[in-house]
Parts: sequence; structure tokens; C-alpha cells
Amino acid sequence: MKFNDLFVSREEMFSMGIEELSGQHYVSFPVSLGVVDYEEYYAIDRATFERFEQDLPAALEFVTRARKRELDQLLIIQPGSHRGTAI
Repeated sequence: MKFNDLFVSREEMFSMGIEELSGQHYVSFPVSLGVVDYEEYYAIDRATFERFEQDLPAALEFVTRARKRELDQLLIIQPGSHRGTAI
């Protein structure tokens, strides 16, 4: 997989982009497992991506829900048995 960030919010610590091999749009944010940090990637469709580009509060609402693990069904890569915590 090749994730290409097209939008990055350093203040809110999330990004949006497209996975280049599949064309899947995503929202991602950093997660910490203590000894290692990594990104969790959540699938969104193109229309949602375009809406989030114009509506930051809607994107932040999505990110907040994902950080609470309310949107796990949208994870592009399923986490292992030891899952990190959103940073």
C-alpha cells in the first residue's frame, strides 16, 4: 500500500489522502503503542473526502469518533491483538 497524504492538519493531528494502488480515500491519525507509533487509516469515499476538505469541523467529528474506536468497521488495515491508543 502506498498512502499519499493530500491534506495534513498538524494542529489536529490527522491527515487525509488517497491510497495510490487502490484509489481508496482515507483519513488517518497517529496512534501509540508505547514502544512504537503508527498510523491508523480509515476508508472514506471521494465525496466525503471532498466534503471534509471544505468542512473541517465535519472532518474533526469523524476523527474524534474514529479515535474513540466508533468507526473500526472503516479501518483499512486491521490492528493486531495489541492495539495502540490515539495520540
